[in-house]
Amino acid sequence: MKLRNKENLVQSFISKFFLYFHTLRYLKPGQVFWRFWYKLYTSQVNLSQHPDLRQINTEWIIPTLKYQSIFAETTFMFLNKSKSLQEVGWQGTECDKLWRYNQHYFDDLNAKNSSERIHLHRILINDWIKKNPPGKDVGWEPYPTSLRIVNLVKWSLSGNLLSDEWLHSLAVQARWLYKNIEWHILGNHLFANAKALIFVGLFFDNFEAENWLKKGLKIVTDEINEQVLTDGGHFELSPMYHCIFLEDVLDLLNLFNTFPDQVTEVDLKFLKLTASRMLNWLNYMCHPDGEIAFFNDSAMGVSLPPREIELYAKRLKINKIENSSVKKKLSIKHNFDSGYIQLATDNVRFFLDVAPIGPDYLPGHGHADTLSFEMSFLDKRVFVNGGISQYGNGVIRQIERGTAAHNTVEIDNKNSSETWAGFRVAKRATPFSLLKQRTDSFISVSCKHDGYKRLSGRPIHQRTWKLSDNKILINDRIDGAFKSAKAYFLIHPDIIVTSNSKSIWKLYLPK
Repeated sequence: MKLRNKENLVQSFISKFFLYFHTLRYLKPGQVFWRFWYKLYTSQVNLSQHPDLRQINTEWIIPTLKYQSIFAETTFMFLNKSKSLQEVGWQGTECDKLWRYNQHYFDDLNAKNSSERIHLHRILINDWIKKNPPGKDVGWEPYPTSLRIVNLVKWSLSGNLLSDEWLHSLAVQARWLYKNIEWHILGNHLFANAKALIFVGLFFDNFEAENWLKKGLKIVTDEINEQVLTDGGHFELSPMYHCIFLEDVLDLLNLFNTFPDQVTEVDLKFLKLTASRMLNWLNYMCHPDGEIAFFNDSAMGVSLPPREIELYAKRLKINKIENSSVKKKLSIKHNFDSGYIQLATDNVRFFLDVAPIGPDYLPGHGHADTLSFEMSFLDKRVFVNGGISQYGNGVIRQIERGTAAHNTVEIDNKNSSETWAGFRVAKRATPFSLLKQRTDSFISVSCKHDGYKRLSGRPIHQRTWKLSDNKILINDRIDGAFKSAKAYFLIHPDIIVTSNSKSIWKLYLPK
């Protein structure tokens, strides 16, 4: 018994070693360096007086308003979970981290009918300043700090007066962020940091603000070149984060129009082209109901709805490059760089995932969903991936990132990519052998992935989708040895399913 326990411990250690090894080997050296740096380095809080405000040259265009998230008696509603400030305070550890992050964003300052809650906003902001000392706890992590800075500046530009105490807090937050940029995370976090520095750098007017602005502009330019793919998709391959990033780009354009003397024409043209390309990609990743497909970390109600983003872009005189409306009886659109394909007929719209899990050094929002798909018939969703409901390291997070929560194949009860913890991935699936065929009567797409080659039988999963006017065929093939294989077809809860045999099911759309 003792020998067996020792063998189990050794095996567990070896498994964990390789899990960490295959996770860490993809990181950029800078990510490793900055993780150690921030463990050892503690920024000093600068509490000096806030700079003067910069004079506004042009009227600020009201952005698309977010969903109301703060209600009477200081109650917060995020991710369909309602908690009062009295229950959870500002550090409510019983709530998952995404919920707590939202609590510190103050999105409600720029939400629908926010003018009716100004008194409540003032109470909450004063309470936040009093009970969240600089540099401590979750509210001062760089990401929520970045979003809060932007929301406060937006609120002020929309005609609301920031008290001297608030302006002081805003400057302290900017100084803290300037010294705690998320170089160790990169991706959308780094871009959000840079956006906040630009906002506060244009809002205030002194040498300190100029430094914030300069650093923010440099990061934004570098990160757009890094994060926005040639086809317009965001490189983390999540339609939800694509929407968040695109809204950030539009907000920056709005800000540049408000302070035109402080930015160059080159910066404006660069952002306008970026926004147009991203709008175009988003247009191809939406179901007929106007909402995003669920690949990787995606859910409704976190980012702005695509239609609202498009209307915001139009107010800024930004339009899509293309129109995704179906012009042929059978159409195919392949976003080559991001790896998503849309197939469509007059009545059916398919979204196929033949994409990698995400950038090698930043797969935290990726799922084990390779070769999954979603489908709508008419304007109703029929087959859908699971999406997300929370972050953190809990069981639900693991399930939602797993292969079984997506319309694809699970082999030997394993995930196609080794997703673990809240945002980690070790070995990951790589699609290959993509083939597309289009005739007058059908469209066919076939692709393989190697995510299960790490198993003893080294199986390869191949999936083929074939779409014609009156038939949909999905064929799965596995080459190599395996014990079990399950193909998941997750049906939208509004669809009624009946069956009179083990192999025939009937799906009824809601009326």
